[in-house]
Amino acid sequence: MNDMPRTRTRVKFCGFTCVEDIDRAVALGVDALGFVMWPNSSRGLDVEQLAMLSARVPAFVTRVGLFVDQPAELIERCLPYLDMLQFHGSESPEECQRYSLPWMKALRMRDEIDLTHEAERYQGAQALLLDAYRPGMPGGTGETFDWSRIPANLAKPVILAGGLSADNIVTAVRQVAPYAVDVSGGIEATPGCKDAAKMASFVRHVALADAG
Repeated sequence: MNDMPRTRTRVKFCGFTCVEDIDRAVALGVDALGFVMWPNSSRGLDVEQLAMLSARVPAFVTRVGLFVDQPAELIERCLPYLDMLQFHGSESPEECQRYSLPWMKALRMRDEIDLTHEAERYQGAQALLLDAYRPGMPGGTGETFDWSRIPANLAKPVILAGGLSADNIVTAVRQVAPYAVDVSGGIEATPGCKDAAKMASFVRHVALADAG
């Protein structure tokens, strides 16, 4: 649905809490790794844990920090260990762009959301991450949303999230044609602990979708 030039669908795995899972993801060729800095998440990290895990990520793999309406002081402390910021709360465009790193804005697909308007509002974002909406949960719902609600020719690259797994990713990629896909629960054994077979299967099915 998005007409941005693309050669393949980029893959972001999110919610890392241990070195072994990072190593497996990197070996699979994953483009970006997400670190949840929101303390209310079962995958949440503190700054010291982020520093340790971030040091394991090699060059050319993007380290993304996920924040939910959190203090600027905390975000500033995390910047040395990240390459990109992901805002999952009600942050204004001004709040998102005050830092020295590129950023993306996550949007939960409420019934009344106008993605064309939001793309204009968050024009400084590198991408819009579209996730399912559940009251009280800023992400990680494990639920999909109606992908047909994503308008064609959206002004920002789309990162598709929400309930993705190897079981539905081929359909998702072929229907939406997103710039990238983001998965957390769909590749886990338990929250924060990835499943090696699920990770490999997800990457394999994204490649299958891209191959047509």
